[in-house]
Amino acid sequence: MLSNTKVRVSGEQVFYFREMQDLVNKGEDDEMEICGYSRSGWRTLLTWLTIVLTLGFLRLVFYWKPNWYLKWTHTETDLVEASHVLLKDKYNQEFVEKLKSFSCERNNEQLFSKATKTRSSDPTPLSMQHKGEKEGYELSPSPTIPEMENQQLEGMRYFVNKKVKYLFCRESGGFVKLRGIEAGKLNSYFYEAGPLTNTEAARRRVLYGANILEVHVTRVIVLVLRLASNPFYVFQIFSCSLWYADEYYYYASAILVISIGSLAVTTYITRKMERALKRTVHQFGSASVRREGATHTVLPTELVPGDIIELPRSGCVMDVDAVLLCGTCIVNESMLTGESIPVTKTPLPNPANSDMVYDAKHHSKHTLYCGTQVIQTRYYSDQPVTAMVIKTGFMTAKGGLLRSIMFPKPVDFRFYRDTYMFILVLACMSFLGMIYTLVLMIRSQYDAGLIARRVLDLVTIAVPPALPAALAVGTLVSQYRLKRRASIYCIIPNYINIAGSINVVCFDKTGTLTEEGLDLQGLLPVDGDRFGEFTQDTRNMLDNSDTKATMACCHSLTYIDGELSGDPLDVKMFEATGWQLEELGEESNRYDMIMPTVVRSTAKTEDATPEIGILRQFTFSSALQRMSVVVKNLSRPSFDLYAKGSPEMISSLCRDETLPSDFSDRLAKYTSKGYRVIALAHRQLSHTYAKLQKVDRSDVEVEMDFLGLLVMENRLKVETTPVISELNRANLRTVMVTGDNILTGVSVAKECGIVPEGKQVILITAHEKLVDGVRTESTLEYHRDVKTFSSSASQSVALDMSLTESSANYCFALTGQAWKAIYAEHPDLLQRVAVRGLVFARMSPEQKAQLVEVLQSVGYYVAMCGDGANDCGALKAAHSGISLSEAEASVASPFTSKIANITCVPQLIREGRAALVTSFGVFKFMAGYSLTQFTSVLLLYYVGVNLTDFEFLYIDLIVITSLSVTFPFTPVADTIHHHQPPVKLASFFPILILVLNTIIMAAVQIGAMFLTMRQPWFVAISETQVDAEDYRSYENTAVFDVSCFQYIILAVMFAQGAPYRKNPIYNIPFSVNVFITLALAIWLIMYPTDPVADILELELHPDYIGFRGYYILFGVGNFIVCMLLEKLVTGNDNVRLKFEKYTKVSCSKWNPGSKYEAVEEELNSATDWPPVSYDGETFAAALHREMSVTSSS
Repeated sequence: MLSNTKVRVSGEQVFYFREMQDLVNKGEDDEMEICGYSRSGWRTLLTWLTIVLTLGFLRLVFYWKPNWYLKWTHTETDLVEASHVLLKDKYNQEFVEKLKSFSCERNNEQLFSKATKTRSSDPTPLSMQHKGEKEGYELSPSPTIPEMENQQLEGMRYFVNKKVKYLFCRESGGFVKLRGIEAGKLNSYFYEAGPLTNTEAARRRVLYGANILEVHVTRVIVLVLRLASNPFYVFQIFSCSLWYADEYYYYASAILVISIGSLAVTTYITRKMERALKRTVHQFGSASVRREGATHTVLPTELVPGDIIELPRSGCVMDVDAVLLCGTCIVNESMLTGESIPVTKTPLPNPANSDMVYDAKHHSKHTLYCGTQVIQTRYYSDQPVTAMVIKTGFMTAKGGLLRSIMFPKPVDFRFYRDTYMFILVLACMSFLGMIYTLVLMIRSQYDAGLIARRVLDLVTIAVPPALPAALAVGTLVSQYRLKRRASIYCIIPNYINIAGSINVVCFDKTGTLTEEGLDLQGLLPVDGDRFGEFTQDTRNMLDNSDTKATMACCHSLTYIDGELSGDPLDVKMFEATGWQLEELGEESNRYDMIMPTVVRSTAKTEDATPEIGILRQFTFSSALQRMSVVVKNLSRPSFDLYAKGSPEMISSLCRDETLPSDFSDRLAKYTSKGYRVIALAHRQLSHTYAKLQKVDRSDVEVEMDFLGLLVMENRLKVETTPVISELNRANLRTVMVTGDNILTGVSVAKECGIVPEGKQVILITAHEKLVDGVRTESTLEYHRDVKTFSSSASQSVALDMSLTESSANYCFALTGQAWKAIYAEHPDLLQRVAVRGLVFARMSPEQKAQLVEVLQSVGYYVAMCGDGANDCGALKAAHSGISLSEAEASVASPFTSKIANITCVPQLIREGRAALVTSFGVFKFMAGYSLTQFTSVLLLYYVGVNLTDFEFLYIDLIVITSLSVTFPFTPVADTIHHHQPPVKLASFFPILILVLNTIIMAAVQIGAMFLTMRQPWFVAISETQVDAEDYRSYENTAVFDVSCFQYIILAVMFAQGAPYRKNPIYNIPFSVNVFITLALAIWLIMYPTDPVADILELELHPDYIGFRGYYILFGVGNFIVCMLLEKLVTGNDNVRLKFEKYTKVSCSKWNPGSKYEAVEEELNSATDWPPVSYDGETFAAALHREMSVTSSS
């Protein structure tokens, strides 16, 4: 990046810009390089002259590569003076965008609807208010409306890339992303900012655009032209034009019909997908918005950031992202998370005199997202439920998901890259053949037009035009089988092949490996300074105890249509109390009173609690690992706070004197058995009612009294252990990534087989230290397996263990806190932990995605299987994300299973491997067919003839097309093989088999032709040829007859897919096809009828049985040699693996192998790492210490 340069603009105004090249979205996932270009007159003139001279072909190339056209016709310049920008993302994709300018000359009637009565014609900029903005807070580098104070929209330059708008910032001289209004704002800002004026709303609509998720359905003629300009169809057009010029009418017409049919099907499917996508974003109804001191009804498209909207009592579908200000909403967010459990949204907290800054992730429980279904709203008094719009259009949550569908990250798969390289090799071979043909035909003094046609014809032979279609058939067959037989839906078919290369599978725990529901085992209450007796019958506990009150109150349950709804854990916990929950009043106005939700005991005893009203709820946050409620017990004078959450977090917020002395040991006892443990706590509050309505949760969720541990069992699904065992047998690494306790995670991992029996578990924790109040770098500690920790272990002495070769069979388990420390402060250990880590616990959604990306960076192909709730980021990041969702297709992952267990994982891997092997086989078959036909043509050119039009037609349509279409129907193998299929097409063995097969095919054709030429009845073509287009000859017939066998041999040879597919004999359509084509080949050799011989222009041999039988023997011999070659050498996995091992050792400089293999070898040879130590404390105590230090710091 170049240095800043000063520029004088508009008189004396001076600002900075970065020369030539800069970055947009710096430090973010969508970071891109940006470079400015301005048009050059002389470059444009020369470019168009060249386009004319190339008969428009260069313009077609520029259509494929717009960045080339930009560089040909424009010169690189400063962003200040640029008319276009060139963007390059992290995937090396380049985009050309034209710079535009805002125009505010449209009148307000055009900018706003007629529904708003009052209009303002004030031409000044938007009223930009800074109130509520935190002083000294480092704002996002992207602008929001308040950050553009005193800047005129008129003439401001911008461009749009992937539906995101980027504005030119004069201060920095670069472009920055336009964001919503929420960045850097205090929570108080949303309450202090009043309704927009009409002028503000109109101008904000100019800046942000209409609130539309615009998905165009392309017109048929435009779509057809766009698809027809694809290089594949352009090559088809070139081939057909050449064939028509060479009078190959039948074959050219057949290919043209196939191409038109393919184009029609592609157009239909594309438009069908566009229409389906458009239906999902189509906006209906209206919105109530406050403007100019009144409430107006407008279309959702007219909403802008900053608008205050009123939500209807009966619910609605959100068309914007908005912060809830008043009232409560019950929301179904399954569109975003895949989880259909209703979520309660509460107003954004606004503590008095607080500098709390709004954070989208931290305040997600107070944010309504576009596309989610508001089931019901509940309000206070006569105040309607209100929210402030913060994002519209493609900036919203749903807009982001749509953008991920419309602009998916490119599939970076070795096989796909190698296909282009292989096609390039075939094209180079055709070039050599063109030189050979050119020299040969010039020597024979052929007509120049005929020479040109023959030379160009070789390109269409060496590079098969039907190759992309043949590859697509295999993928579509696999997609159909996944949906029909395994109930796995795939929205991106290309990902099926990638699933065949998976070697690491990450699993979420709850709802994925274990059952979604929980069974309450009992309660471990505090009794003095230790835990009391474990209680299974919680219903018979004292009703006036705070422990039982916590279980009855600390939840987010609500009645929807008369049914108790909420998190399954909350439902189980509440039902275990035997209490009743009552929500007073009608469902829509239950908050029209001080205590909208009341719980009461059903017991009729003197010690029974009369009733408890829930006043305020601090919703559960995965980042905070807890939730709490403020309640009023009518039998007490003060208010109370009840909290529940992870034991580590809750214990760190409780007073030390209330924690049992055996806390760590008892916690370890239950978590090590796989139980899910929830801690309960209580605090008596001295706050007034008014203060409690505004207090921040961090001010009350402290100094609590620890009450006990709630023990719940989350049973493994019956399918889990067999599936994990199957994956382990296949040498596929399995990893658990969970938000649960680490001891629970390790226990479940051992139970299901993720941690194999006999493998030592080393647990990593991170401990932060404070020096003079300043946080220092975290210290990592490595602990022995949890089984080695017991109360008697304190008799042990400190031990430093060096892992020798005999003890290197270990794996890591670590917490999210440890992962955070390693990721940020110890990047040198990141790869080691990723390669040996098997259990990652207390991981946030962001950390799950980070883990997937780190695994990919060391060379793994990663699959992620989760229930879609907190796994969306990881599902998107993985090579194969599998969502266990009820929806038919999930926007969070390319694969969605309607069967909610992990049996879908081996099914997908088996199908993926079969699809990958099928693609390999189809590619080798099509390449072998092209090389075989290429050899036939070159051989016949040598004697002055060629294959006839109908011979080409018979080979390409009847033989090749039918075989390639039925090729992929071979069933998948019943088990996953312990070796992965190859993914490198441009590697030694695939190239070797094609080269050897081409040599064999050429030798057989030459042998057949020269054997024919030695017969006494043979008459050379040179003696019988009437004109240059007369190809009927013995030479032609000999080559055609044996080549018909060769195409069938290639199909049978490359259809061998074991051990990833079953024997081709189980592929009934293919087997029947082989039998029919083989019978036709024998018939055409032995005794074709005269009409057929005349159509194919075959020169029949006089000896029907004797000599023609030699052609069949040639075919049989060819088959035997090729199959032996495939079985013993090129298709033998043992030979392939030994060769790869040899080349990895002897050619490591050129073939270094995968990074994870190098890391694994490094760990195996390391004798002084990891430094495992033990200082006498249990691992549960170490975890408690880790959480305590983190919380205090």
